[in-house]
Amino acid sequence: MPSRPGKTIISCAITGSIHTPSMSPHLPVTPDQIAESAISAAEAGAAILHLHARNPETGAPSQDPAHYTQFLPRIAAATDAIVNITTGGGLGMSMEDRIAPALQAAPELASLNMGSFNFNISGAEKALSNPQPWEAEYLRGTRNLIMSNTFTQIETVLSRLSTAGTRFEFECYDTGHLYNLAHFADAGLVKPPFFVQAIFGVLGAQGTDPENLMHMRATAERLFGDDHLLSVLGAGRAQFPLVTMGAILGAHVRVGLEDNLYIAKGQLAESNAQMVAKIRRILEDLGHEIATPDEARAMLGTKGADQVSF
Repeated sequence: MPSRPGKTIISCAITGSIHTPSMSPHLPVTPDQIAESAISAAEAGAAILHLHARNPETGAPSQDPAHYTQFLPRIAAATDAIVNITTGGGLGMSMEDRIAPALQAAPELASLNMGSFNFNISGAEKALSNPQPWEAEYLRGTRNLIMSNTFTQIETVLSRLSTAGTRFEFECYDTGHLYNLAHFADAGLVKPPFFVQAIFGVLGAQGTDPENLMHMRATAERLFGDDHLLSVLGAGRAQFPLVTMGAILGAHVRVGLEDNLYIAKGQLAESNAQMVAKIRRILEDLGHEIATPDEARAMLGTKGADQVSF
């Protein structure tokens, strides 16, 4: 991977399934909020929109395809950004539930976790303010949670979604997940270019130490060479420092309210667009050019927005 890509792809993760509504009044939870937040993030410079759904009545994570259909067409009509639908879903969901929205929508991209691991976000309970009953229970339950992504499950997602031409954002929470991806590449089940999202800062996986980023970058380079595009995701307070470091090293970047609720120390981000604008400003000050959605499509080899089912 070159020290600097031709242009840098900004991904924005709009709402996710980790943060709960009482943590921030700016977290999008209703279909209108998710659509508006995604559209404004694209207008700010995000080429890829990473999408989860929420139950509009409670704000709880939802993989009900009906909830996705309430915002996907609006986003597609208002922006040409690449839509990336989660198959991670909400914590504790079955794999069938997790892949249901992507099966129905046939997006250009779908996220795919590349291994099983402990996923503990119970510490976020201290950020709750007048929570709904489900919020604390949801967070506490992760002390006993294994995010299941077995080889059989991964192969099932690959085979079922690939038939519709969906490509993948391979979410790698640890170095071993890169080797899992290499296994599926060697078996011919995935084809380059591989869009590798290196994730740092989830308790149960690798931390946000800069040395971990260097090691992940070197390992991905050794395994995939020119066949991959590396993107960096830092959870919580490490978001902007770590993704900036990644960009300096030649990686693409991901920001958004799924990964971090704060735009600066002690200051809640008011929108996803604000976060995209901040990282865009940083990148451009460093001399990076920002990739448009069509330029990102060319780099990732996606099928095009006219080939989705929404």
